[in-house]
Amino acid sequence: MDTGHRGGDRSVMSQINVTPLVDVMLVLLVIFMITAPMMQQGMQVNLPKTDAKAMPTKEEPVIITIDKNGRAYLGNSEIPRGTLKEKLDAIFASKSKKEVFLKADRDVPYGEVIRAMAEIKGAGVERLGMLTEPGQAK
Repeated sequence: MDTGHRGGDRSVMSQINVTPLVDVMLVLLVIFMITAPMMQQGMQVNLPKTDAKAMPTKEEPVIITIDKNGRAYLGNSEIPRGTLKEKLDAIFASKSKKEVFLKADRDVPYGEVIRAMAEIKGAGVERLGMLTEPGQAK
């Protein structure tokens, strides 16, 4: 009895081949694992060393960096002098906790750090933390 099909008992394959999808996902996973630590670096500065313990945080912290030449950075973008308060006002418009961490190079003049702290406090920041490197155990 002929069923009208050529070639005998062929049926349509109803399963999806997921092997190429798994290959692409593994490649993406490796790429993100390699690039994720690079995205959190920010600006490189020489931090002072202290024996204080790290502070626990829940939200993504706002980190302001001052390099040894006195330039201020928010993330990787440079902030012109005097505009830090405006930038922080825009950032904290959508955040519940007004917390900033200041990361200043140890060679920055004291006056530059105080100027940045005054602008940060002028933006209504409730908590200001100073980032340092852990000191050597004695």
